[in-house]
Order: sequence, then C-alpha cells, then structure tokens
Amino acid sequence: MATGGCPPPVATPAPLCYLALVARRRGSPAYSRRSSGRPRTGGRQRGQQSPKFRAALCATCLVDQFYPEVGVAAVKVLRRLGVDVSFPEDQTCCGQIAFNGGFRSHAADVAKHFLDVFENEEQVVVPSGSCASMIKVYYRELFEDDPETLERAQAVGEKTRELSDYIVNVVGTSDVGAASEGLVTYHDACHLLRELRIKEAPRDLIGNVRGVELQEMENPDACCGFGGLFSVKFPEISTAILDEKLKTIAESGAGAVVANDCGCLMHIRGAMERRGMNVRAMHIAELLAEDGTDG
Repeated sequence: MATGGCPPPVATPAPLCYLALVARRRGSPAYSRRSSGRPRTGGRQRGQQSPKFRAALCATCLVDQFYPEVGVAAVKVLRRLGVDVSFPEDQTCCGQIAFNGGFRSHAADVAKHFLDVFENEEQVVVPSGSCASMIKVYYRELFEDDPETLERAQAVGEKTRELSDYIVNVVGTSDVGAASEGLVTYHDACHLLRELRIKEAPRDLIGNVRGVELQEMENPDACCGFGGLFSVKFPEISTAILDEKLKTIAESGAGAVVANDCGCLMHIRGAMERRGMNVRAMHIAELLAEDGTDG
C-alpha cells in the first residue's frame, strides 16, 4: 500500500521545465519546437530534401529534472544521424510513477495527456527503457477497460522506441561516429531487457565507439536494486542488491559504467560516490555524443 495519502487529481499536468527552456533557447541547432502533438509546417528552404527520419523526444522526468545533459546528448546523437528531432513542450510524465505506486486513476490521467501530446508524431524516442516499457507495455494494462483509449495507446506504443533500439533498428546503424577512450562496462536495466527484450543494440553501439573497449561485468543483467519505490520501501534489500552490482562493476576494471536508464544510474552513481569509487556512471546517450574532443 502506498504511503503518504493519495495525490491530488492531475487535470492538466505541468509541462517539463528545463528542457522546454532549452528547446526555446537553442532553436533549430538542437531542437525543433512543437506543442500538443501538432505536425510541424513550414520552415524548410525551397529545394531542401525532407529528412528521412522524424522523431519527437520524450525527455522523461528524471532527464528533465536531474539529468538534462542526457536529453541534450540524445538530441546531439540523433541530429548527427540526420534525424529531425522535435521536443513537444506540453509533454509531462508518462504516468509510470503513479502507476507503480498504485494510483491507477491518476496514472491514467497523465497517460491520456501523454497520448494527446504524442499521438500525431511520426516516431517517439525515449532515452529510458522503463518509460518506454510503460508506454509500450503497461499502457495496455492501464487502459484494458477503456477500449477507445486502449486503441490510441497501442498506436502510440507501436511507434515509440527506446533510444538505442531506435538508432539500431529504425535508423539502421550501430556506428554513430562517436569517439572516446577507456574501458567501459554495461548494466542491463531491468525494463529494457525484460520487458522490451533489448540487449544487443546498446552493446553494438558501445562496441562501435572509437577508442572504447567494452568489458562485460559478471551478471550484467542483475538488477541494481533501484526499482523506483522499491528502493524506498525496502532499503535494506535494495542496498544488498546494489552491493552486488557495485562489486561486479569494480571487478570489471572499467573506468565507466554505462546504462540506458537514469534511475539505475542515479542509484549506482550515488553509491559509488559515497564509497569513493573512481568509476563514472554515464547514460549511453552521453557516451554516444562524445566525439573525441570532449574534455
């Protein structure tokens, strides 16, 4: 049972803050501005070819509020690949937080807003396996008794892709022109692997980063212990699971651990910093955005 009482109904969710500001300030070099899922019109010079790929970025709450650099890195990588990226400024949470907390009706309110914002987009790219799983998998459960909304949710789910999956299986490349250096290891986030069955795409992308060697940790698919509310409700169990993950990261000898979910990275990074581990925790978008000139 969730604690702290029931949150107030969400009639009109507040838009994501930081990245909407980035979208306005940066303009076309990084983002195209779009609101409420309405298709973009105009803005292309005569004779200029239409882009082969168009996608809207679903930034996710953790990216917007804690790790905006991940959103910026994702856009940098996609634009390097020739993807016309937009950022619908009316977007909010996908509803996963309320859904996992047991507040199904509030999750449905937020999810319906998500559908309003993204259903007219050609493709939706999410730098998170857990949020992509919510949209692609759990919306079906959330709206199983609402046939009309379920149909909309299934349509949006079909065109929603996690970032690494989109790059490899939609754009069709595992080499994004990235360059860095050092030994890295990779953590399989639970939703990405178990719900979306995405395992090879991130590894293929990391393997094609020039100057980087991928060193698999033992049991890379073992949970990090985060699990959102799980780490709050069961901190002792969460910490024990995390201890095992940190042990395998350290034993890999890698100077960086890469993952596709900011929740996992927040959990792992915080523990590594508290314990003085000299290992960088980074989102795959950040690694793929490096071009050998990063300091």
